[in-house]
Amino acid sequence: MIDQTTPDQTQPVFAQVANVIDAALDALTAAGMLRAGLPRGAVTCEPPRDASHGDMATNAAMVLAKPAGTNPRALAAALVEELVKDPRIASAEIAGPGFINVRLAVDAWLAELALIARAKGDYGRSAVGGGTTVNVEYVSANPTGPMHMGHCRGAVVGDALAALLEFAGHKVIKEYYVNDAGAQVDVLARSAHVRYREALGEDVGAIPEGLYPGDYLVPVGQALAAEFGDRYATAPESEWLLLFRAKAVSAMLDMIRADLALLGIHHDLFSSEAELQASGKVDAAEAWLRAHDLVYDGILEAPKGKTPEDWEPVELPLFRSTKFGDDQDRPIKKSNGAWTYFGADLAYHFQKAQNADALVDIWGADHAGTVKRIKAAVAALTSAEGQQPKPFEIKLVQMVALLKGGQPFKMSKRAGNFVTLADVVEMVGKDVVRFTMLTRKPDAQMDFDFDKVVEASKDNPVFYVQYCHARICSTLRKASAEGFAPAGENLALLGEEELGLIKLAAQFPRVVEGAAAAREPHRVAFFLHDLAAAFHAYWNVGNDRPEKRFIVAQDAALTAARLFLANQIGQVVRNGLALLGVAAAEEL
Repeated sequence: MIDQTTPDQTQPVFAQVANVIDAALDALTAAGMLRAGLPRGAVTCEPPRDASHGDMATNAAMVLAKPAGTNPRALAAALVEELVKDPRIASAEIAGPGFINVRLAVDAWLAELALIARAKGDYGRSAVGGGTTVNVEYVSANPTGPMHMGHCRGAVVGDALAALLEFAGHKVIKEYYVNDAGAQVDVLARSAHVRYREALGEDVGAIPEGLYPGDYLVPVGQALAAEFGDRYATAPESEWLLLFRAKAVSAMLDMIRADLALLGIHHDLFSSEAELQASGKVDAAEAWLRAHDLVYDGILEAPKGKTPEDWEPVELPLFRSTKFGDDQDRPIKKSNGAWTYFGADLAYHFQKAQNADALVDIWGADHAGTVKRIKAAVAALTSAEGQQPKPFEIKLVQMVALLKGGQPFKMSKRAGNFVTLADVVEMVGKDVVRFTMLTRKPDAQMDFDFDKVVEASKDNPVFYVQYCHARICSTLRKASAEGFAPAGENLALLGEEELGLIKLAAQFPRVVEGAAAAREPHRVAFFLHDLAAAFHAYWNVGNDRPEKRFIVAQDAALTAARLFLANQIGQVVRNGLALLGVAAAEEL
């Protein structure tokens, strides 16, 4: 077996082979076949589309042949000669116009299994992020009530992405933007005032239309009554609106934090829109933009189609968003001098960009229409004096349809008009909710069927992955009771079927890096499902062929090796589930 203590083998196997390819290119450069300094950023090392072609494939010859002034197949032939000098490479073959398919020595795969055992919870952890800081803003629901299932999917996607980025070597700021400066918080204050009067004994009747009717404001009203007595019961609105707004927003944020905690979600920072505006930072952003000729006073274009009778041209401060790909320049203030949502968001992102190298926003799909303009604004704000704009991505998350038995499902609504996140978590559990939210791409429609997400079948991905881990734990417990223990001394006894499991598990580090780079945590969930499927398939072989079971009573050495394999597959499943914020069940 390859010496597992060599420095290179502290890296995952795909990274090792990438280094082998790089070293081979260095050798060809030294030999004069390649020009020094050729960029290698587009060179890849990844599994081939067809597993029968080999363990890994590289496009190095295809990418570098043209700038090197040579034929791709000729370069590939020279590269193959270098690659096979490394003992980890069993063979390398040219395919098509110049791709190279590589097969690894069995020892290289067995060394990867040993690496998983040594790394444990750090297997798959990467330094690819280089310590750069990424601000991930997610949820950011209006502070007017409890979390509902419309917020749930974005909350889970954002939280899993933050964990993924940190695991991939980034510093992460998890931020919640509190929209507490708009008209909706005035409505909240008025709604709280009704509940306040109710708590004082007044018969308020039906909650007036236009106010928030949910029972969740009853305790807020009771707290206000306990604190202020009847001081504001008949007082004019001007005397209590700001006070009740602050108290109600604070109570709502406490409720929101508690609801998110049910999902294991905790933000690092809650940023207030009201505080942002009061601090003068929005004005500062406008001044900065004017100084850089990105805001000017102009007349907004008339609405497309039939012009409303009450429309009249008004001079407004407009952001030059057309300069950055938008279809028209956008106002940052209204005609009454108040900031538009866009103007406030512009300043907020300007603030975020001061403390981060890259920004990610998780938005509901209903905000799709504002993506272009806010991306234009951030590009402008972060590209002064010829600098490259800071990376900024917006991930749109589609709504979730709640079903039971395939039919739309209605629940009791303490919120007044929507299903709360707390009720759903209470029904099916945090882990089921979190994993289910990551079983589809965020921009795809999702059905959340209360029956199916708790179904104990292979058609339920939550159960399927959890059952994989529970099966491994059960096997290890049974083996221990029979006097067997996992051990890595005789891994050479493992056969082709077992190697297939190792090869799949070994993709986890590159899945982490790819998912982090693409800002797509659902890739981890997809990978775990594939790994669980492979494990269950191997397990089922043992049902028909006793010699393929993990515990072979008459062969202690083979049993120890297979238990070692099972233990490491379980470790990879645990690491992946941890990134998703899901516990690894030990029994089901």
